[in-house]
Amino acid sequence: MAQYDVIIIGGGPGGYNAAIRAGQLGLKVACVEKRGTLGGTCLNVGCIPSKALLHASEMYEIARKDFAGIGIDVDAKLNLPQMLKQKEDSVGALTKGIEFLFKKNKADWIKGAGRIAGPGKVAVVAEDGSEQILEAKNIVIATGSEPTPLPGVTIDQKQIVDSTGALALSAVPKRLAVIGAGIIGLELGSVWRRLGAEVTVIEFLDRTIPGADAEVATAFQRSLTKQGVVFQLGTKVTGAKTAKSGVTLTVEAVAGGGAQTVEADVVLVAIGRRPYTEGLGLETVGIVPDKRGFIDTDHWATSAPGVWAIGDVTHGPMLAHKAEDEAVACIERLAGKAGHVNYDVIPGVIYTWPEVAWVGKTEEELKTAGVAYKVGKFPFSANSRAKVNHEAEGFVKVLADATTDRILGVHMIGPQVGEMIGEYCVAMEFSAASEDVARTCHPHPTRSEALRQAAMGVEGWTMQA
Repeated sequence: MAQYDVIIIGGGPGGYNAAIRAGQLGLKVACVEKRGTLGGTCLNVGCIPSKALLHASEMYEIARKDFAGIGIDVDAKLNLPQMLKQKEDSVGALTKGIEFLFKKNKADWIKGAGRIAGPGKVAVVAEDGSEQILEAKNIVIATGSEPTPLPGVTIDQKQIVDSTGALALSAVPKRLAVIGAGIIGLELGSVWRRLGAEVTVIEFLDRTIPGADAEVATAFQRSLTKQGVVFQLGTKVTGAKTAKSGVTLTVEAVAGGGAQTVEADVVLVAIGRRPYTEGLGLETVGIVPDKRGFIDTDHWATSAPGVWAIGDVTHGPMLAHKAEDEAVACIERLAGKAGHVNYDVIPGVIYTWPEVAWVGKTEEELKTAGVAYKVGKFPFSANSRAKVNHEAEGFVKVLADATTDRILGVHMIGPQVGEMIGEYCVAMEFSAASEDVARTCHPHPTRSEALRQAAMGVEGWTMQA
């Protein structure tokens, strides 16, 4: 019976980073993953392939709509098979990279479905049905999440798809209905709209991107509407019927009213994700998930001695970078070090056009908590680089404590803000004041100057045109 210092169940961003860090610290480690490749949902059918399609579809739309205006005449034509192939090629190269890091750091990859088989034991069922039992001093649950199903709407991955199916459509649908106005739905909806689909987004709530700053969400919806996306907010989907001609969704207004129908060729169900904790043998060590399937932890330790949990199976945002941070901190803690994650500085990004990015508190959260704050805001329309690049939509908003000037939250919509939000993550990690950013020299002309100008605006001395 193979024995390890730590066995990790799940090879996604949480699992593979935990395995690599354990190997770096000299621990004997194994990572159990049932998928044929490492990287989990994020790398195989989530974050990475969706960004590949977002980038490619954005280039296609820019070539078709914007090149002529800057003096470049082209005849852009869509080659969908090649676009999908380059996505898969990128994914394949990255999964091979993780395998290399496993070998480099002496982390074993055990292929098969893992479950806890009692204290210190993990059972692994291989694809051929054979089972082996592994022993470990510590077990880390990093099994991630799966798409949340919608009652009355059965996913067949052909006409009704989840996020996985939406990444592999063989043709551009004429009409795409997206159920859910969160990050996944709006990103994938943007991909297929750029490629030619008519996109309708149906959302139960009366707003898009729940949890984001309301002002940013409103501006974002306005931008996507101008691009051609149709929104039906405050609307619930009660059923779906498929036929050769397409899918008929039955919808009703949440506020009341009769049933209506929405016709589509393809329907994307993107109402969220749920933790993947079924069938993990948690009961064999006395762990009881909550009613939504999440595992309670205290600094990543579960209620069972020697059993830890990280990533999407725990409470908090379901983000790959949150899982990565928890992976490192969890392994360092079980190795006797001081692992740490600052949950107040975990950014969120939506990789559409324009991009949306945020970190820290929203205005709504500060108002609810009764925190006095100041606001600095700067539009990209007044930023020189954004202006000459014809990408002047959006703004940067900085929220700072009214007394101490400490940065409490930053919210952006505009060009490349997903890359720029990192500057404010660093600032907040060091408890910076808005004045610290305002008095830091930024290169000119760059989009990043908008970050400084917004910080200057907290005290009312914005000056760039």
